[in-house]
Amino acid sequence: MSDQVKKVVLAYSGGLDTSIILKWLQVTYGCEVVTFTADLGQGEELEPARRKAEMLGIKQIFIEDLREDFVANYVFPMFRANTVYEGLYLLGTSIARPLIAKRQIEIAREVGADAVCHGATGKGNDQVRFELGYYALNPDIKVIAPWREWDLHSRTDLIDFAEKHQIPVPKDKRGEAPFSVDANLLHTSSEGKALEDPWVEAEEYVYSRTDSLITAPNEPEYVEVEFKRGDAVAINGEKLSPAELLTKLNDMGKRHGIGRLDLLENRFVGIKSRGIYETPGGTILLMAHRGIEQITLDRGAAHLKDEIMPKYAELIYNGFWFSPEREMLQALIDKSQEHVEGTVRLMLYKGAAHVVGRKSDKSLYSMAHVTFEKDEVYDQRDAQGFIKLNALRLQLLKRRGAVPVPPAYE
Repeated sequence: MSDQVKKVVLAYSGGLDTSIILKWLQVTYGCEVVTFTADLGQGEELEPARRKAEMLGIKQIFIEDLREDFVANYVFPMFRANTVYEGLYLLGTSIARPLIAKRQIEIAREVGADAVCHGATGKGNDQVRFELGYYALNPDIKVIAPWREWDLHSRTDLIDFAEKHQIPVPKDKRGEAPFSVDANLLHTSSEGKALEDPWVEAEEYVYSRTDSLITAPNEPEYVEVEFKRGDAVAINGEKLSPAELLTKLNDMGKRHGIGRLDLLENRFVGIKSRGIYETPGGTILLMAHRGIEQITLDRGAAHLKDEIMPKYAELIYNGFWFSPEREMLQALIDKSQEHVEGTVRLMLYKGAAHVVGRKSDKSLYSMAHVTFEKDEVYDQRDAQGFIKLNALRLQLLKRRGAVPVPPAYE
C-alpha cells in the first residue's frame, strides 16, 4: 500500500482511538502522517494532543482554533432557518463535520498530502458527512477509513495494538467506556453502551453541559438577545463575537437545565440510534430567533421557510453541506433575513426558554390594526367578501355532492 499513499492528513483528537489510528496508518500504509486537531469549543485542553503526536513521531502538527469560524459560518447560517432534524435535534454534531472536512482538505493541499483519514465508524453518520465533504472539495482525494478496513474489532484488540506499539493507555481507557461523547461549542452528544436501551432513562452523570432541573434556580432569569439580519449580535446590550455570544448563552442555559434532549433518531445509513443531546445556548438562540421573526417576517416568507426547513435539516444531517441544493436553500433563507433585526426578551426557567417580549424598527406588527378598540385603519366589513371568495369553491363542491358528510357520533 505504500505506493498508493505517501502522506495522509488525519483528523486527530489526541485520544486513544485516533492515536491507535495514527500508528496503524504508519504501520499499514508506511506513509507520513500529518495530524489536524480542531478546537470547536469542545472544552478540552488541546496541547496534550500535540505532545502525543510528537511522541508518535509526527513532524507536521496542526492545532487550530476554529470556534469563530464554526459559529459564524456554520452554526449561524443553520439557525437562520430555525433548523431542527426530525422536529427536535439541533444538529450539533452534523454541522461541525463540514468545517473539519474543509480544513482537512485545505491542509492536505498545503502539505502535499494525497489522502485524508477520519476515525468515524462504519455504522454511523459521521463517515458519510466527512467523506461527502472531502469528495465535494477534492474529487481526487483518497479517503482512509480505518474502522472499515482494519481487523481490530474490540476494545481488547485496540488495547493490545496500543501496547504492542508503545502507545500509552490511560487506566480509565482499559475497560469498556460507559458511552461515547462528542462535543463542540454548540452541543454535547452522548450515545452507545449504557444508553443503548431506549427504555432506560439516562443517568444524571451522562449530562455534562446542563445542570439538573432539580437543582436549577427557583427564580427565572431574563435575557435580551439582539439580532441583525437574522444573526444574534448582542446579549443584554453587550456586543459579542459569534463564539463569545454562544458561549454566554451556553452558560445561561446550563444554570437553568435548558437544552436536554433524549432522542431516538433515524440515521442516514438506515439504523435507528438513541442519543442524549445537550444544546443549552442553541435552544435559547432558536427560541429567540423565532421570536424576532414573528415580528419582522412576512407570513408568506415565514411559512415558506417552515416548509423547506425539514429538507434543509435533512441535507445537513446527511452530510450534504457542500451540495448545490443546500446552497440554493441557503440563498433563499438568507434573503428572508434582510429585515430580521431587533431585540427579543426571554425568560429562562427550569429547563425552558420562553419568549416574553420582542421589538424591532422593522416590525410588521401594527397595534392600530389589531386593537380591540375603535380604529381608523381596518374596515371589518371587508372580511365578508374575503370569506365569501374563499368559501366559493367549497360551496361549489358541496352543491356537486363531493363533500362527504361525516357519520353522526353514536
